[in-house]
Amino acid sequence: MTGGSRGIGRAVAKVFAAAGDRVAIHHRDSPLEAQQALAALDGDGHVLVKGDVANPEAVASFVTAAADGLGGIDVLVNGAAVLRMHDPLTTSYLEWRQAWREAVEVDLLGTANVSWCVARHMVRRGQGGRIVTIGARSARGGVPEAPAYAAATAGLIAMGQSLAVALAPYRIAVSSVAPEPTGQHDTAGQVAPTPAEIASAVRYLASAQPVFVSGTVLDVAGKAPIR
Repeated sequence: MTGGSRGIGRAVAKVFAAAGDRVAIHHRDSPLEAQQALAALDGDGHVLVKGDVANPEAVASFVTAAADGLGGIDVLVNGAAVLRMHDPLTTSYLEWRQAWREAVEVDLLGTANVSWCVARHMVRRGQGGRIVTIGARSARGGVPEAPAYAAATAGLIAMGQSLAVALAPYRIAVSSVAPEPTGQHDTAGQVAPTPAEIASAVRYLASAQPVFVSGTVLDVAGKAPIR
């Protein structure tokens, strides 16, 4: 679980551990929160791994550490992301450019690198697997205060659909969860989903049953988007 030390990531780790799975919690620079998240998990055999998803060498290292610590990786949940607010009319050009650079390097390229490393590991093991990416295709229509984040996570959804086809022969299912921002009310007064509710959706897609939903995007928005 990348980005597993807080928020949705921590909720996802708890759901998997409660179901009897062993979990690798990844963090970049929040060791205290990560240790607390690890201590809160049911069961034993869980591991903690550290690394910057924007650093390709770090990605390869912590994926290997997770695989070694768990004795293999059956499920990857991509949750690590950076969200920097950058309203197009109020931020400076330098702030705007930095927000886009971070979104591409962390949210998009970093997650793609983690997925690449784990997919190759799964193929070598020959036992199939699941890759679930938590994106942010807002049901309200983008993320207007953070367009770079919206663009990067939309790219992740497209990546997941492409990987679903590429990895299908190896029995690796790939899907995405698209939540609303958690714990907030939208302009219509509707309540956004909790981290636990999003974690339940992730757990469903990562289970063995929904094999024919590979490539899907599951909206968790408290209201169904009309397409």
